[in-house]
Amino acid sequence: MKRNGKKIVVIGGGIAGLSAAVYALKCGYEVEVLEMNSMAGGLAMSWHRGPYTFETCLHWLIGSKPSGEFNQVWKELVDLDKLTFINPHEFVRIETDDGDSLRVYTNADMLEAELLRRAPDDLAAIGDFIHAIRTFGKFRMLDPSGGLADNWFNMLRDIPVLPLLMKLGKMSGKEYGARFADPLLRGFFSTGDMGKLTAIAMVLSLAWMNEKDAGYCIGGSQALIRLFEAKIAELGGVVRFNARVEKIIVEQDRAVGVQLHGGEALAADWVISAADGHATIYDMLGGRYVDDAIRKIYTESETFASYLQVSLGVALKLKDQPPMLTRVLRSPIAVDPETELSHVGFRFFHFDPTFAPAGKTAVTSILPTRNYQYWENLQKQEPERYRAEKARVAEAVVHVLEGHIPSIREAIEVTDVSTPATVIRYTGNWKGSQEGWLMPPGAGLKPFPNTLPHLDGFFLIGQWTMPGGGLPSGPMTARPAIKAICKRDHVAFEAHKTETVGA
Repeated sequence: MKRNGKKIVVIGGGIAGLSAAVYALKCGYEVEVLEMNSMAGGLAMSWHRGPYTFETCLHWLIGSKPSGEFNQVWKELVDLDKLTFINPHEFVRIETDDGDSLRVYTNADMLEAELLRRAPDDLAAIGDFIHAIRTFGKFRMLDPSGGLADNWFNMLRDIPVLPLLMKLGKMSGKEYGARFADPLLRGFFSTGDMGKLTAIAMVLSLAWMNEKDAGYCIGGSQALIRLFEAKIAELGGVVRFNARVEKIIVEQDRAVGVQLHGGEALAADWVISAADGHATIYDMLGGRYVDDAIRKIYTESETFASYLQVSLGVALKLKDQPPMLTRVLRSPIAVDPETELSHVGFRFFHFDPTFAPAGKTAVTSILPTRNYQYWENLQKQEPERYRAEKARVAEAVVHVLEGHIPSIREAIEVTDVSTPATVIRYTGNWKGSQEGWLMPPGAGLKPFPNTLPHLDGFFLIGQWTMPGGGLPSGPMTARPAIKAICKRDHVAFEAHKTETVGA
């Protein structure tokens, strides 16, 4: 790859940072990605416990359909065809302790039939819901790195969709769910953070699933991360591990490099932070480049909850289980002193043969909590009690699962529990958040600013600049940042270039 003589340092080796690296390398920049851990991925992570692999991120990947619009974005970055995608026919099954159940299918026709069978009194609301799913299958997201000239065709195609998009975009999931009399269907939209999000989030997700454009890739999030690492190596970039950035070096209000833990300084023409937004602004930059708009974001905007994850290696096939199950409990379980949950979700990874030996299954349960400080304090100050609390929560989750699969306890071979303290330790994510900022009703799809006031040579990317988060926020925020850098440096933006190092 022919270099242009300029260097970009990228802080953070998650999806956003790796996306920025690929785009920058294709445009001729020297690129060094600094990842504070021993492996890339950030929140896009899985790990091994004995013969089992446990996934914490990827539920579906928007852009899995070969003819899909976002598929082409991923192919700008990695060799996506090397991944194998599956499209489960069932999205989630919701069950109560009393034996009532609701199946939410990924196919709109099957979903409509199931909902009408179960809740004929909700005929009108179900009709509107299914209509929205089919309508949003035609929706095309705008390119955040482009202007009117780049987006005019998509804008024209989206005109018929816009009235419904604006209507649902102003409603919360809880408000949307209130339209249904059926309690399980109402709860599907209203539980936890989903109830706080704009209703458009779930409807769009189901629309992409109906189009088979939101499949799961075998191997989970790390399978995608490995493709990024391979592409960066192919293009001559460097991903440096165990490289924690303590400070962004600024001279005359321009970022000129970074200082690592231990004192090493690295010079750069541009610095991009794909790391935690709060840590970047208030720690690495000392809070010097903050205005009222930035303060408002970090004091008033709500983050996604943090979470505990209970992961189980089970010596059963569990092929008859849905990919995801939500149990509605008669009596809530206590996660910590401030958190009780009346719903507990499970994922049965029987569809991914890479996660468990033949005849066995990896099972996970994510338990949201906003009491991240409780877990951080326990982990640091009372390690024995911390371990006891993790064991208590694991036991509570197994007890819930026994209500669904009575024979499960005897088949459990591996138990692993991560907490908000784990999330913070490995990702640095502020408050241990799952995905950064919630996308509340009325906020639209507009990203937050990717620069800071009075600071040159610097960009922010990733989930802290794109409310709603998710894997697509990586390329969607990286692309405009690199495009802006290229414009400033009078360098051609070459997103489709495939020339390799040494060519």
